[in-house]
Amino acid sequence: MTTSETLVARRVRWEDPATAPLKDELTHEYVSRYGEVARGELTRYDPAVFAPPHGTLVLLFESGAAVAGGAFMRYDERTAELKRIWTHSRHRRRGLARRVLAELERDAVELGYSRLYLTTGPRQPEARALYLATGYTPLFDVTADPLTYAHLPFEKDLE
Repeated sequence: MTTSETLVARRVRWEDPATAPLKDELTHEYVSRYGEVARGELTRYDPAVFAPPHGTLVLLFESGAAVAGGAFMRYDERTAELKRIWTHSRHRRRGLARRVLAELERDAVELGYSRLYLTTGPRQPEARALYLATGYTPLFDVTADPLTYAHLPFEKDLE
């Protein structure tokens, strides 16, 4: 059995208890990389923005446990903004973030979006590499030191 056969994608609400590992690990990652000021990032948006008809939150489950996930919210009429892309620390380097992106891209098209936008932090080189490897266009100078930017924006047109 391959990894993709054992994974189940589910759309959930931000308040779903299954999102707890995502919230806990993202908080830890943000704070360890950017300091205590980053602690509020996960409570910055009303949870309703990650629900249809303008958003979604996808979790990948393996053996009943959430192992990866991500969300998007409305950015403008044709654009969804990706947020909260996460892979559980014990499940990294398995292509799960790519699977999450594929699920989110499909959902965005189904909800009528034709473009995705996102920002990641300059201290998240693995996220930067993921977006570059999956066809996202950087909206910054990739040859510059990432730490000279507050955020690293990307976009992708959806066909």
